[in-house]
Amino acid sequence: MAAHPYQAQAKAEIRLSMTQYESLLVTFGIPLLFLVAFSLIKVLPLPPGVTKGVQFLVPGTIALAIMATGMVSLGIATGVERSYGVLKRLGTTPLSRGALLMAKITAILVIELIQVILLVAVGFGLGWRPSGSLAEFVLAIVLSSSAFAGIGLIMAGRLKSEAVIGAANGVFLLLLVLGGMIFPVTSLPGPIGDVAKLLPAYASAHILFSASSGLASPTTASWIVLALWAVATPVLATKLFRFE
Repeated sequence: MAAHPYQAQAKAEIRLSMTQYESLLVTFGIPLLFLVAFSLIKVLPLPPGVTKGVQFLVPGTIALAIMATGMVSLGIATGVERSYGVLKRLGTTPLSRGALLMAKITAILVIELIQVILLVAVGFGLGWRPSGSLAEFVLAIVLSSSAFAGIGLIMAGRLKSEAVIGAANGVFLLLLVLGGMIFPVTSLPGPIGDVAKLLPAYASAHILFSASSGLASPTTASWIVLALWAVATPVLATKLFRFE
């Protein structure tokens, strides 16, 4: 029996991702370098109650890696495929837009799982010891992956590849500043900090930090924000996506 179009495409996307060695080196290497460097060089402000930078930086770097991989890497790669007509050919097959996007999100989840394992391993080597909820930690990773991949696919499905590169990197830098991944949102001016709490970057970083440390404030609002982004962006991407 022939494989379901989604299953076949997901396997193809995973195989393709695993053969792009230069991209994998950057994808895995930069977050690890970021984590090690800022854990050893104490230059960043820390949230209240945090005595070791690695406690804040491990979940923050995981959130950063998920955002970079799901939104920037996936968005740009899909935009390039679309501009070269690769996706146009897929549009003539039984593969639907929704199945294509879910296959791409599945492949990204595999990459991000490897990223998380590497970052957690290095974090342990640097003295990080999680003390929160593993189930919440894993769920936050899945929801974050869906949210950021959805944003990347929205851009890839509507913009030209050159515009996707600029838009993805611009949004990445904005969310990096407002997301509480590098420094706490409490260090931002009040109104800006309030806006930041409505964005997926802050929700992702806040929940991951809370789930792995138990030091953050209650995360009910962040769970709602992250869940809404995780559902809304893939749905919107499916509605707006064009094969060409």
